[in-house]
Amino acid sequence: MGEERNRPQGGKPDTAALIQKLFRDEPQEPQPPITPEEGAQEPASAVGVVTPPDAAEAVLEERGQTEVAQAPAGGAPVTAEGVVEAPPAADEQPPARDGRSWFVIHTYSGYENKVRTNLERRVASMVMQDKIFRILVPTEDEIEVKDGKRRIAKKKVFPGYVLVEMIMDDDSWYVVRNTPGVTGFVGSGSKPLPLQDREVKAILRQLGDETPKFRITYQKGSSVRINSGPFMDFSGIVDEILPEKEKVRVLVSIFGRETPVELDFAQVEKI
Repeated sequence: MGEERNRPQGGKPDTAALIQKLFRDEPQEPQPPITPEEGAQEPASAVGVVTPPDAAEAVLEERGQTEVAQAPAGGAPVTAEGVVEAPPAADEQPPARDGRSWFVIHTYSGYENKVRTNLERRVASMVMQDKIFRILVPTEDEIEVKDGKRRIAKKKVFPGYVLVEMIMDDDSWYVVRNTPGVTGFVGSGSKPLPLQDREVKAILRQLGDETPKFRITYQKGSSVRINSGPFMDFSGIVDEILPEKEKVRVLVSIFGRETPVELDFAQVEKI
């Protein structure tokens, strides 16, 4: 467009030539008077081609997008004032913790509940509620069949062990370690080691499952007796245990031939 404006048309003066002569201090040639039609046309700028306002906004917008694209990776866009740092997201803040963890203590066999009772009394009498929180003896309901009768009993998941949620320091260690029935902490050497989060979640999930489980006193190859059903009082050999179905496959001798029979856990007892 600039070339077209600077090109002589129909006897019009060469503006570019006039500008060059002006900067070279050369005398200007006499110019013919400007007619109204010629004055209505847009004159060329001495600096260059005049950019329309809309085009200027487009250039600035394109330049701003380029600067944003060239901003450092992971950082805020670069502005005229500098780099604007965004505040950290709320979910990036680390969760607040008071230092509590789950530890395992070893006890004399059969003393798990007594240790829990003794430790709870010591925590109350020595005002350690702010450092020793929960004391658990993990148990689960178990169905056992004895003399053809079914009953539900409590079974310790970890016989000889008690779980303690606490903040470990010299005072809390002393209270737990010197509780009657406690033989020591589970750990490496003399240093107690806390349970990992996934281990704690698995134990708590198991404790939350209230579905009673069968106590299986037999294994593959054991001799068992059937105490109910159409094969009551028959004896056989355990061929396979199916815990997901809570069933057992027993080889029963019928007419001199071993026949596999699938039974519930409660229908079989060890001889």
